[in-house]
This record gives sequence, C-alpha cells and structure tokens, in this order.
Amino acid sequence: MATDIVAAGVLAPVREVDTPGAETLELQRLDAAHYLHPFTDHGALRGSGPRIMVRGEGIYLWDSEGRRVIDGMSGLWCVNVGYGRAGITDAVAQQMQQLPFYNSFFNTTNVPAVRLAARLAELAPERVEHVFFTSSGSEANDTAVRMVWRYWQIMGQPRRQAIISRRNAYHGSTIAGASLGGMAGMHAQGALPIPGFHHIEQPHFAELGRGMSEAQFGLVAARWLEEKILELGPENVAAFIGEPVQGAGGVIIPPATYWPEIQRICDRYGILLVSDEVICGFGRLGAWFGCELMGIRPDLIPFAKGVTSGYVPLGGVLVGSRVADALIERGGDFNHGFTYSGHPVACAAALENIRILVEEKLVERVAQETGPYLKAAFGALAAHPLVGHAESLGMAAGLNLVRRKGATVHDCVAFPRELAVGMVCRAHMFGNGVIMRAVGDRMIVAPPLVMSCVQIDEMVARIHYCLDLTLDDVRRRGWLGE
Repeated sequence: MATDIVAAGVLAPVREVDTPGAETLELQRLDAAHYLHPFTDHGALRGSGPRIMVRGEGIYLWDSEGRRVIDGMSGLWCVNVGYGRAGITDAVAQQMQQLPFYNSFFNTTNVPAVRLAARLAELAPERVEHVFFTSSGSEANDTAVRMVWRYWQIMGQPRRQAIISRRNAYHGSTIAGASLGGMAGMHAQGALPIPGFHHIEQPHFAELGRGMSEAQFGLVAARWLEEKILELGPENVAAFIGEPVQGAGGVIIPPATYWPEIQRICDRYGILLVSDEVICGFGRLGAWFGCELMGIRPDLIPFAKGVTSGYVPLGGVLVGSRVADALIERGGDFNHGFTYSGHPVACAAALENIRILVEEKLVERVAQETGPYLKAAFGALAAHPLVGHAESLGMAAGLNLVRRKGATVHDCVAFPRELAVGMVCRAHMFGNGVIMRAVGDRMIVAPPLVMSCVQIDEMVARIHYCLDLTLDDVRRRGWLGE
C-alpha cells in the first residue's frame, strides 16, 4: 500500500526548478498581459505566474520546465480515459475532414450527433431515451431549467417555477447555473441567485450530523426538501436538483438513506427530479450514472465532462419520458438551443470515448477494483495527525484537515478559516508531483479512471508526504494551538 512506499523511501523526488526558462517566462508574461483565467485572483496570479502544462500521457502531465505531475483531478473532473488517446484524436481529425461543422437548427442533423444520441439512450437509465446537446455543463443546467419551466407551462401549471437546490452545490457559472448552485462566493458577486431559485442545507454528515447516526441524518437532510416545498407551497415548486455526490463542494457523499427519501418526497409532491451528472456521470462513481447507485429515477440528467473525457467540449441533458413526451407531443417549438448543439466533431469524440470506456470495462473496473482500492488506500490517510476523516466513492475522494483530531468526526477541531490551511497543503501537493484540489480545508481528488492500483499507491504516497510537509508548516507557524 501507499504507506509502505513512504516507509521504504522510494518516493521519487520532484525535480526542482530554481529559475524558469526563457520560454516559460515569456509565456507567463503574455499570460499576465492578456489572459483572464476562470475563478482566479489575477493580482495574486501575476505575482507568482501560472504553471504551464504542455503534455499529458495516461494519468501524468508535464509542465514547461519538464516536471512530471500526477493529475489527481482528471483535468477538471473530466479526463476519464486519461491523456494521449490516439483513437479520440483520430476520430476528431477524420470528422473535421469530412464535416467539421453544421448546425442542428432548421430541420437538419448530422451523423455523429444521431449516433451519439442513440448510444446515450442505450446507456441511460430506464425511461430516458432522448438527449438535448450543449457545449458544457453550465449550458446543460441552463437547459434543464428551461425544460423544467417549459414542462410545467405545457402541463397548465405555469406557477410551478421555484427550483430547489442545496447550499454549497455547484451547477455551473452562467447566471442560471450560479443561481442553481449554492456557492456563497459566487452569489456575492452580483445579485445572485436570481428569483425563483431556493436552497436547503447540504447532506454533509461531518458538518451537520452531530448527535445522529448517518442513516438518521440522511433522512433528516432529505426532509429539509419537504420543509422547503411546504414553505413555498407545493403548487409553486417545479423541481429539485442535486449532484449524486457533490463534487466541487468537496466530494460530499450523502448517507445511503438520503436519495431514496428525496425520491419519495419528489414523488409525493409531483415535482421533477434533476440529477446533475456533469461530474458523476460516465463511470466516475463506478456506474454509468450516479443516479443508478443512489436508487433514484431522475426526469432530467445534465451531463458533460466525462462524455468526451474533456478532449472536446460537449454537454447535454438526458431527458426522461415524462418531460420528453410533453415537449414532443404537446410543446410545439422549444425556443432554446446553441450554435454548437450536436457539434459533429464533439459527438465523434464522445462516440470514441464511450467505445474506450466500454471496451476497456473502465466503469466495471472502478466499481470492482480501483474504486475499492482507492477507498482503502485513501482511508488509511485518516491515521495522519492532520486528517479528521477520509472518504471516497468510486474514483472521487476527500479528506478534512483538522487542528485536533477527535474520537468521532464531530469531535475534531477545525483550523480557523482565515489560515487557509487547505491552500498551504495544496501548494505542497502541486510542488511535489500531485494535483489535489483544496475546498476550504477539505482536500479532494478525482483521478482518471485508467489509474492503476500501483498508481493509486504512488498518488497516495505523495499525498502522505505532502501532509507531513503541511504538518511541519502549521506546527512551525504555531497554528496547532499546542
């Protein structure tokens, strides 16, 4: 296991670079002069300069200075089949030569879009046979909102406009996506959420479940939805949306009792259920779609990321029969869409990506082999003095950095938020050969689905080493309160 690798002293050091080369410095200068990055403090970035990634192969990336790093985040939750897949690049090149673009407006279509729609219908849960294509997860969630509102208009209940989501949820960064999400930092930057979007607490047992078992807490957390429905009036509520596992919120894995109770509540009040699978879909959790693991029957399934493994932008919404039948049989024109809906090059990439997932049995492998192995290896990190608890599902995992450990997850003492210990830890990770994301003081990974058990050991060994460096840092700064 990973701890044995650390003990044996075979953790390969990352090559240090004292002074970046001339090409790197020039690219950093141009970046600072012209490139506004997403979710970035540009003043701080100008001071440090970005790390420039130039090559990828399998689970590894190389930067412009030749340093190799384990991509513990699959790019941005998306490079499921790993880097360097010639089959996808060949499919893209062939499609670009044959038909690089045509739109799906005006009663036209293209071969890859038709074939991908049919293939997705085969993979989707029962009663989900239609798909609407977009270019991203944010657009997919915007589309889900439009479909929800249009559905209730068609059904003669136009007052049903309220959509309920969760605090700390992420559903994109467009105006509708950011309103759906429950990220306080996003809402603080400009009159968000817009009217019609409401939020309940997240099913985060470690944060909110003191005094309860996980099973009890799952039911309590689900019933916050029912309380909100009754507060708003059932006749005004259109839908509930949630990720099966909250990704950008910190890999928040709900108790097993949570989602079945959510389904019961949605059924009781007749509201639509939207399972946001932008992160959880295409094998991330060990199933084609996370809703299958959670035992729910969503009406809409927004997706993106893993459908092409990030090689080409593509997203969409899988549409269940309840909504699709209304749109097709009674809806007339659905006045919504994008120039790149069903883009032939993106759809060709997705078809080859799905072929790889199926042929290499990557979804089954995550469920039966690498997912359980990651759970055991990652769980062993809970013994570290800085780790309050660690958990995982499939190829997604998170751990909490704590000031003092306790007998249970609820007895741990957190670091003051202003110390930003998670960012200290993230810097050590990035500087020592592994990309691991910090969500506050929660450290998370979502590695490519092709990662082997040996590579899991390598990644977890580096994480353990960086946790040690972080412990030394916080101890030296007097942050442990000892």
